[in-house]
Amino acid sequence: MQSLFNKQVVLGVSGGIAAYKSAELIRRLRDAGAEVRVVMTNAAREFITPLTLQALSGHPVHGDLLDPEAEAAMGHIELARWADLVLIAPATADLMARLAQGRGDDLLTTLVLATDAPIAIAPAMNQAMWRDAATQHNLTQLLARGVKVFGPGDGGQACGDVGPGRMLEPTDIAARASECFERGLLSGRHVLINAGPTREAIDPVRYISNHSSGKMGFALAEAAAEAGARVTLVAGPVNLPTPARVQRIDVISAQDMLDACLAALPADVFIASAAVADYRPASAAEQKMKKDATNEDGLTLTLVRNPDILATLADHSQRPACCVGFAAETHDVLSYAADKLQRKKLDLIIANDVSQSGIGFNSDDNAVTLIDRQLERYSLPQASKQKLARQIIARLAGQLND
Repeated sequence: MQSLFNKQVVLGVSGGIAAYKSAELIRRLRDAGAEVRVVMTNAAREFITPLTLQALSGHPVHGDLLDPEAEAAMGHIELARWADLVLIAPATADLMARLAQGRGDDLLTTLVLATDAPIAIAPAMNQAMWRDAATQHNLTQLLARGVKVFGPGDGGQACGDVGPGRMLEPTDIAARASECFERGLLSGRHVLINAGPTREAIDPVRYISNHSSGKMGFALAEAAAEAGARVTLVAGPVNLPTPARVQRIDVISAQDMLDACLAALPADVFIASAAVADYRPASAAEQKMKKDATNEDGLTLTLVRNPDILATLADHSQRPACCVGFAAETHDVLSYAADKLQRKKLDLIIANDVSQSGIGFNSDDNAVTLIDRQLERYSLPQASKQKLARQIIARLAGQLND
């Protein structure tokens, strides 16, 4: 069920005895890597408490369409936009009838009307209700609209009857929910990325840094998440929004960044896109340094080398299967990049010429050359960093899956 990895599932729970199975379904969805938010009908609360489903999902349960507090936190429109899949389990005969009629008289049915996400239902009801002509008519309408129907199963029911109408088991529903998505190129993989500059303190108000914007690393994080990976993004000081479904860890210095990257291991892929300062002041002043009016020769700083984050992870006992570096150069770009690839024992290096206007630091576009372990080169012409990121991630996925 790796295609559920990083997916956002709204689980609707309607009022039937099978609602007790929804608790286990949440666990199965989360075990597969999905994030789950629960919407309950009023009747569902008679069978299982919102507190139980909140504890299992890790999020407050939504239930009232006109609850001002709920709307302020994540209203029905935001829930509709957030969902990659709306899964209703159990779906009672009443709920199916209201969906077929296009009703919007509670939070769950309103959300279904408002979402562009796929909709799936797991029917659960008495066998006679399932066979009733009205229910079958509603089923036909829902299927015609593209609603996916999981089940029902056949067997003994809570009322003592035997026949079709049992809700499928949570494991089966989770497996069918997984089939609603194409498996991503990096499904089930953990991708660790660092991005942006580092700042090395001189004193409490001054520091050494560089012009890196972090845009390429953030684009790679977004592309990796789109490909189904679990993504950890260790970001230096940048002014960029966090990509959806990405765990972001903010750091300042090179040492901070190294510590965060090591703490995030193990990972399948490490992409070192950050522009890490090679040197830092040997010591940072505790107070703001004042200008010495008697000293006409200026200020001398003693610098020491920073740890090499990429080399450290590439030589670590938990070394990611694929270590990728960047070589941002102003001349002899490819030769410097190839040397860095071999010296640091990398699997791939991405070289770009930051001396060219319109690409590189602070720009929205880039043009890069990929060099692999066999020193084969693959040029990616100038394009947006988002487009290049998707091409790079696709090539990395190919290497991992070979």
